[in-house]
Amino acid sequence: MREPLRLLARLASPHRRRLLGLLAVGAGQGACAVAAPWLVGVAIDTGIPRLRNSDAAPLAAIAVAIVGSAVAAGFLQARWFRGAGTIGQAIVLALRTETFHALRRLSVAYHERVRAGDVIARQTADTEAVTALLGTPLATVAQSAFTLVFTTAAMLLLDVELAAVTLAALLPLAALLAWQARQLGPAFRAQRAASAESTAQLVEALNGIRVVQAFGRQGRNDEAFASSTGRLRSATTRILTLRGILWPVLELVFSLAALVVVVVGGLRVAEGSLRVGVLAAFLLYVAQFFAPVTALPLVFDSLQAALAGLDRIGAILAAEPRVAEAARPVPLGRRPRGEVVFEDVSFSYRAGSASPEIAGLSLRLAAGRTVALLGATGAGKSTVAKLVARFYDPESGRITLDGIDVRALSDADLRRAVLLITQEGFLFAGSVADNIAVGRPDATRAEIEAAARMAGADRFVESLPQGYDTDVHSRGTRFSAGQRQLIAFARAFLADPAVLVLDEATAALDIPTERAMRTALRTLLTGRTALVIAHRLSTVETVDRVLVVAEGRIVDDGPPAALLARGTGAFADLHADGHGRPLDGSPAAEER
Repeated sequence: MREPLRLLARLASPHRRRLLGLLAVGAGQGACAVAAPWLVGVAIDTGIPRLRNSDAAPLAAIAVAIVGSAVAAGFLQARWFRGAGTIGQAIVLALRTETFHALRRLSVAYHERVRAGDVIARQTADTEAVTALLGTPLATVAQSAFTLVFTTAAMLLLDVELAAVTLAALLPLAALLAWQARQLGPAFRAQRAASAESTAQLVEALNGIRVVQAFGRQGRNDEAFASSTGRLRSATTRILTLRGILWPVLELVFSLAALVVVVVGGLRVAEGSLRVGVLAAFLLYVAQFFAPVTALPLVFDSLQAALAGLDRIGAILAAEPRVAEAARPVPLGRRPRGEVVFEDVSFSYRAGSASPEIAGLSLRLAAGRTVALLGATGAGKSTVAKLVARFYDPESGRITLDGIDVRALSDADLRRAVLLITQEGFLFAGSVADNIAVGRPDATRAEIEAAARMAGADRFVESLPQGYDTDVHSRGTRFSAGQRQLIAFARAFLADPAVLVLDEATAALDIPTERAMRTALRTLLTGRTALVIAHRLSTVETVDRVLVVAEGRIVDDGPPAALLARGTGAFADLHADGHGRPLDGSPAAEER
């Protein structure tokens, strides 16, 4: 519980002055609220007897005072709830903003490990639980605290004996609330976790709806969703059961306390040691005292739900990115040359694994040269691409750009210099022009259209209903995979990086489209360092150098023509397999 409360206190700290002012308002409202019962007692014991003697002035003054205190209490209560709501929403806004920034700051490793649905649940449902607490519930309980303090003081001033009887009723309530806190905390955490799991199941099913329907996976999705919602129902039922225990106990304690006050006070009135007006005022104070206490279950539920949500959100805020930006980055310069060097690099997605994806890799990619990286599936090609783009950091060794360790560069310099294009071709909500300008939001329309022409995307873009202003809709699903990839290439032309990494970037293109793009691709690769990862051997026809990787190690290296002329080696074998015939084409070879 400490960590969520510390997080809440930190978010509230910028509003200290406003909170102090709000406390003054709450204190004033509490004082006004306890004035009315006291004045009722005075009216009974003093005003009415004086009225019998035809002196209506005291009772009239008391009536004016009661109305005045009620009006003042209402005004202060309105200010209290408005101020509390404003501060609460400011805290929630800060929480949402911090969570969003933390999610953007966390490295790719985190987002590949944590399901998107769980992240969405933390940013939405868990934050909404905090919003619910910082709205009416927390304002009510804080206001009730002032009322309880002033009511207790008033009861003690009126009669210590009756006050002791009333306050004694808090002992069983305190014990019950402490027990409920221990029970409800785990129940609410289980509820939040089950809610996040059901959200994750929903997001996964919707994102993969084509695969779900194509492979008839609806049954398995239904089972997984039913399992998570079943756990959600069980946790919610547990919460409702615990809440059901508290309500009758509160009512019972309130009724017993009122009964004891009536009996003890009535006996004392009968014997003349207590005035009727004091007893009447005290009974009003008992009702005023227990009214906020009976509202505690709702506040308690909101508090437990918010603490569970803050605990899950706090885990995001406390997470350290696996790839952290240098505290004092080394400047790269306006136009990097683009030389990339791997120096004895080893890396594993599972820290300390006995079988790392990359093991002792040493490699130099000369500035301005195009290098193809080939190998079987799982050989480590995409891992090399992610290391160059610094989505991950090596466990040992280092990677340098123009002689500077990439870990020493600022994120801005690195992203300006190195661009990774994958086969996914992801498009954001917005227009086609917006998506081309992802890397350069300040680009002019002329520059955007020029980049599209260079990528060969201009023809299909101009045929769209609104051309470059056409909305791509959800993830660009209205476009083919090839069209999305053409937009991705246009982004690269516009971003103009020094180092370009193409990770199966042409895999989504059909053969005619790929052929049409070759001229654009040659233009894109000219004058910059390029690492091209591909399965199609047609992609490597124009490269300067070929690297073949297997089990995280380079097993073949050289110009493609030289490797083919040698006739043996990993690249020659891949070439033979890729073209479906032996390398030398001789009759003997054909027979083999």
